[in-house]
Amino acid sequence: MPKPKTVQRRREAMGGLAKGLGVIRAFTRERAALTLSDIAGITEMPAATARRCLLTLEELGYVTRSGRQFLLRPKVLELGAAYLESMNIEVLTKTHLEELARNTGDSAALCVLDGTETVYVARASIRTLLRLEAHVGSRFPAHATSTGRALLAGLSAERLQRYFETAQLEALTDRTVTDPVKLRQLIEDCRRTGYSAVEDELAYGVVALAVPVFDQYGRVVAALNSSGHSRRVAKSKLIRERFSMLQEVSRRISADLASVPGLSLSATA
Repeated sequence: MPKPKTVQRRREAMGGLAKGLGVIRAFTRERAALTLSDIAGITEMPAATARRCLLTLEELGYVTRSGRQFLLRPKVLELGAAYLESMNIEVLTKTHLEELARNTGDSAALCVLDGTETVYVARASIRTLLRLEAHVGSRFPAHATSTGRALLAGLSAERLQRYFETAQLEALTDRTVTDPVKLRQLIEDCRRTGYSAVEDELAYGVVALAVPVFDQYGRVVAALNSSGHSRRVAKSKLIRERFSMLQEVSRRISADLASVPGLSLSATA
């Protein structure tokens, strides 16, 4: 008698992988640092099994430890970034970005955080005047970009600390902020005001304004920006004229992304 397909599927499933993902999901904004006992209790698995999962994740670079506590490392963000990149986010946000580009006469883009870099997952542009022209898949250091700071502002204190421990704050121009204390203040300002703006920090001539994009739980999953040439529009003017516009487009994109199954993965990673 042939075995039921459900039994066959269970035998083919990788229990170890499921347990490892369960350990990752045990961490949240409210539970950023957990002990082995905490994780065993949350995942309802034996302490020995939880320990093996943690040691494996630590060896792969997804988890680190501080004393008796374990914390996620920025590498976990790769899982969320890969999901957003794979679900054709460019098509999902195409109309919103094109409308924003038309209304401003400049470029509009949606980015996610991948480790210490921002990755362009969608983009629209009316003109090509910038010396540094980005495209889908482009990567830039988070510390020197408006989207990077908006995304960093959405991290928990523990994850932000991990960022500063791993990021190389290199000067790309003589205006790039590389002082960790000043960068932390700019990130905090973004968290307070709801936007980040940079001028001539990523490259001379590039000015950009960014706002966060949220999931249905209010967590930052991406950042939306509008960028132009600093000789044509000053940073102060960019903020004054486009902040409200970006906020509205962000709300629309957030509403659209909320309907996508599994999007919360990128926020909890």
